[in-house]
Amino acid sequence: MRCPFCKRNNDRVIDSRSSADGYSIRRRRECLACGRRFTTYERMEETPLRVVKKEGARVPFDRNKILQGLLKACEKRPVALEELEEITSRIERRLSEEFDREVESRTIGQMVMEELKRLDQVAYVRFASVYREFKDISQFLEELQPMMEQRRQES
Repeated sequence: MRCPFCKRNNDRVIDSRSSADGYSIRRRRECLACGRRFTTYERMEETPLRVVKKEGARVPFDRNKILQGLLKACEKRPVALEELEEITSRIERRLSEEFDREVESRTIGQMVMEELKRLDQVAYVRFASVYREFKDISQFLEELQPMMEQRRQES
């Protein structure tokens, strides 16, 4: 590590500690050339996840886009913001565990639909109608049919 004072590359580590968040290591160093002390932080290098859109464009992953989609689908529904934030975090965690560099947008959409289906059926149909780009009422009915059959079986 190059000393910030004398610019020499000759130091020793005096103390190492994990940071409060546990994602970095704080190192206290002493320059062997000038004797001054300085602090460095070591962090794991993360490759940012990229989303491959339908048309092939690659954009950085943005968890806020998931949250905004959930908010729009759940507008005027009895769903707490905390629940939507939990869903967003669950999806983000799954993505980071299952994908290294890239994920297709349709995979994210499927994950959102799975979560909404369990949470609120109206929000699920709203999201699905936009996500799957329903063209007419028959596509709505196709999506609703399995849900209606399941409801009949539960009754």
